Amino acid sequence: MNTRKTIRDGEFITLIAFLMAMVAFAINMILPAFKDMTKDLGLNNETHIQLSVSLLYLGLAIGQVFYGALSDNTGRKRSIYIGLLLFMGGCLISFVAPNLTILIIGQIVQGMGLGAPRVVTMAIVRDNYSGNAMGRVMSFIMMIFILVPTISPYLGQSIILLTHWRVLFLVFIGLAVGMLLWLKIRLPESLDQSQRTSFSLSQVYKTILFILKTPAALGYTVVLGLFSSAFIAYLNMSQQVFQIQYDLGKQYPLYFALLSLSIGLASFTNGKWVLRYGMEKLSKVALIATCTIAIPTFLWIWFTATQPPFGFLMFFMTIVLYCFGILVGNLNSLAMKPLGHVAGTGAAIVGALSTLVSVPFAIWIGSYYAGSILPLVGGFALFGSLSLALFLKITSLKQTLDYHPH
Repeated sequence: MNTRKTIRDGEFITLIAFLMAMVAFAINMILPAFKDMTKDLGLNNETHIQLSVSLLYLGLAIGQVFYGALSDNTGRKRSIYIGLLLFMGGCLISFVAPNLTILIIGQIVQGMGLGAPRVVTMAIVRDNYSGNAMGRVMSFIMMIFILVPTISPYLGQSIILLTHWRVLFLVFIGLAVGMLLWLKIRLPESLDQSQRTSFSLSQVYKTILFILKTPAALGYTVVLGLFSSAFIAYLNMSQQVFQIQYDLGKQYPLYFALLSLSIGLASFTNGKWVLRYGMEKLSKVALIATCTIAIPTFLWIWFTATQPPFGFLMFFMTIVLYCFGILVGNLNSLAMKPLGHVAGTGAAIVGALSTLVSVPFAIWIGSYYAGSILPLVGGFALFGSLSLALFLKITSLKQTLDYHPH
């Protein structure tokens, strides 16, 4: 079935972009609420609330492993329905949560549900477009997708100021219902019955084993996971750093949005540069640039025990987030390169494994926050260095890597 026969490209692109952006909405809209959540749940400090973001990512990692295979069996739309319903259930749990433990359970369930739109949207695009047409459509999708992190903290803060932080979860439910109805009414199923396969946990298991035994796939996945540790820690700490440490108050969403645009700019420029320089060279440069700025900055703050000017923090974060934007797409593609024969399930598992690597380290980085940006800078210095070391090890063995394990 060709979706393009019954839905215009513009509507298709917008629908897929908003489905993909559900994760960004669920995370970024809640960041301005950390202070109120800490107070209402009777917590000692906001560091504990960071777990709500980290463990949503954990749920996302768990969930997305299965949705690729499930969509090959039940169809694309039905698997997204299941994910959105699970997400709404998690939102209800968080909405009524009397304590941090129940809130986190709700966040994990939300993440497990969001694995569906995160994974299956890519399969829908592949079902309907190919070659240059697919590249063009994905470019437009990413343009819309990139805007979400810039506006969602504003939306979250506005809701909190007008009502209560718990209302955010009702807004998420409303958004999910709207996406579900839009998907059901306007988008035809893109996977014909004749093309569907039986759902097999053994196939998921075999794909995991294949990735674990394939040096390039596993290596680049771990590199992505290590570097993402610092990024997730940044998300966790951003409200405390901007709103409290630098006393920006209600201006926090503005600066968060500006920094998010650097990731979007990186995605845009990477699309132009990758054909000329290649994924490996761009990734190497991004990792070296991160270490070049993060290590001296960490040492400066460590030895002088000073708080850098806010302008310098913005400069530092712009550079490292730009590098993150370069790395995400390229490392994913490099990890997927040996997995062409299991592309759908492979993409889901690469995403899941990299997230499982990053979440524990992100929680560890965030646990050191105590009114200084030292842990934030240190996260990029340490995990940027580890990522670079592993990346160089993989590329140095490029001529001898066996992509097809015995």
